[in-house]
Parts: sequence; C-alpha cells; structure tokens
Amino acid sequence: MLSTKTLRPGLLVSLKTSVSGNVRYSARTLESEHEIENGAARAKWETVKVTEDKAEHDRATVARSKCRSLVMSVCSPSAFGLLCPEADRDLLDQAVQDARNVADAFNQSARLTRITVNVIAGRIAPDDLEAVRAINSEVRDLMTEMEQGLANLDVKTVRDAANKAKSIGAMLNPEAASRIQVAIDAARSAARQIVKAGETGAAEIDRRAIRACTEARTLFLDMDDAAELQAPVAQARGGIDLEPDNMPAIKAATSATPELFL
Repeated sequence: MLSTKTLRPGLLVSLKTSVSGNVRYSARTLESEHEIENGAARAKWETVKVTEDKAEHDRATVARSKCRSLVMSVCSPSAFGLLCPEADRDLLDQAVQDARNVADAFNQSARLTRITVNVIAGRIAPDDLEAVRAINSEVRDLMTEMEQGLANLDVKTVRDAANKAKSIGAMLNPEAASRIQVAIDAARSAARQIVKAGETGAAEIDRRAIRACTEARTLFLDMDDAAELQAPVAQARGGIDLEPDNMPAIKAATSATPELFL
C-alpha cells in the first residue's frame, strides 16, 4: 500500500468563464401545467433565442474557449476540479494572466458581448488525508475503466482513461506516478494491438495488460482509515490445573475418542 504522502504539494483550481450579453431569450407557454394520467404533470412551452450580432457571439465563443484552454494547459483535470502541482504555480499565474488578457482584448473590441474569467486556487498539502483519499479513489476508478475497456476490446475507453490517469500522475509523487505509468503503458500498448488486430478481425484480450491495471489499482486502496494491523501477541499460560481425582477420567476420554482432540 502507498503511504498517505502519495501526493505532491499542489493546488486545487476552480475555473469559471462566462459569456454575457448579445443573446436574449423569450418563452411562450403553449400548454400550462396540468395533471395527466397516473398523477403525472405535463407542460409545454416554446423558447426563442435571438442573437443580435452572431459574428461577435461566435468570436466570443472562440475567445472563451481559448481562455479556458490556457489555464487548463498547466493543470490536470480530475473529477474534483483542476489540479496543478505547486512547482508549476508560476506557470499557472502566467496562464491566468494570459487568459484575462485574451478576455480583455475581446471585451475592448466587442459592442454587445462580455467575457469574464475567474480563478480560485486552494493549496493541497501532500499529507492531506481527504485529498489523498479523493485522488486514490480517482486512480482506482481510472484503472478499473482501463481494465473494463481492455476486457471489452474498447479502445476509446482505454485511451480516455489512460490519458486521464496520465494527467493525474502529475499530482503524484515519483514513486506513485511510476507505478501507475506501468499500467498506462501496458494499456496503451494493448489498445494499439487491438486496433491493428481489428483490421483482420483477430483482436484478443490482453490478460497481461489487465493484470497490470489491476495491480496498479490495488496499490491505491484506501487503507488510511484502518488501524495498523499487528500480529496477535500470544498469551503464555502458566499451566493447566487438574485435580488429581479427574486425571483418570480425562485419560479415559482421550483414549476412547481421540478425534475430538485433533
């Protein structure tokens, strides 16, 4: 099992970008809510979207996407948000500034549309128990996805999970990262073989790659909340006190039914 210090010091990054203005919506009720059979309710309406300047809106969509990609390029996506190694803090600060520059440049040229970029970063300590549990859980899930993808000869599932695991590896210490890298490499190699074999219809399940994923997954089992297991301590006994009068009866019993004492 890996210790609780699986993580490298890092940051949990919350990124929010938005586009406002230029678009308006109007709704018209076609059918008011009313009860239908079996106690269910039904309603129907029509929504109309009007974009005043479509070309500007399209530019806003592209600019917003660029703002997001600048910040995400220095982070590792996870189920809990974006993760960034503390060693890359300067890169993150620069990426955030670049994203805001893109938004500012667009806003200065736009008439109706505005882009906003907001980023909050919180520090994750390498011995943060909850953070370790969360990351370990995600690694286990990704290893399971790779196992299932390999078993089903599903190349897309394998590659998607492997890419996510590779990204999460940036937040792990070298020992932990190297352990999941073995499984990632095996899964990617098996996926390539599936693609090649698929052309001839001779694809086979790679048991070794699945085993590598399974072994990597077990390394990230959550044992942090379990008490440390110790070997039981034998309690020495000073002896068994037998009354002299009972000794003949005990000898007779053991002689008659030896199987009871095996």
